[in-house]
Amino acid sequence: MTSEPTGPTTWPTTPAEALRFLLDGNERFVAGTVDHPNQDAARREAGANAQRPFAVVFGCSDSRVAAEIIFDRGLGDLFVVRTAGHLIGAEVLASIEYGVMVLATPLVVVLSHDSCGAVSAALQAHDSGVTPPGNLRRIVERLTPEILLARSQGIGEPDEVARLHGRATAQALLEQSAPVRERVEGGACGIAVRAYRLVDGRTHVIGAHGLSMSA
Repeated sequence: MTSEPTGPTTWPTTPAEALRFLLDGNERFVAGTVDHPNQDAARREAGANAQRPFAVVFGCSDSRVAAEIIFDRGLGDLFVVRTAGHLIGAEVLASIEYGVMVLATPLVVVLSHDSCGAVSAALQAHDSGVTPPGNLRRIVERLTPEILLARSQGIGEPDEVARLHGRATAQALLEQSAPVRERVEGGACGIAVRAYRLVDGRTHVIGAHGLSMSA
């Protein structure tokens, strides 16, 4: 395990550089040749009094989609925010804004995935008319507008709905967070919308703001 230097020539400072770092790590994860960078005692001690992550990763709480593992990163590399179905609320917006504004991360990744339980629950509730009990109904209620949008577009396959939800989440972030939107429009930050495949561990581009869609 190694600790990478964090000087200006080696640490990503632009949206494209940050995305390249993540995608390189994901390729290592897929290939089974992970480096486990920045996971040693030296990195732990160096980050005790400060942090300098190069990306905010906003994803689902699903236990199979751990950002530091699938992107082969370590301590202090990523500022991770996770909720079931990567649903946006006030606390999520504040957390992402902290990463973008205070920590000056040049990249936000909205990470959806296939076989999403939140999306499946919302689809089931829509089809059956029966919502789950307790606070779980809030997930269904929050996803219902996107379920209706998907159905209006002839989209019914759960993984396709999940990808639509990923793109809608990124759009909601831009609409609901003026600080993030201003940094994206100014070129200081980009938003990459990725979909993670559980079977092979690879992420695929499904949307972008302030970044090329070609990655």
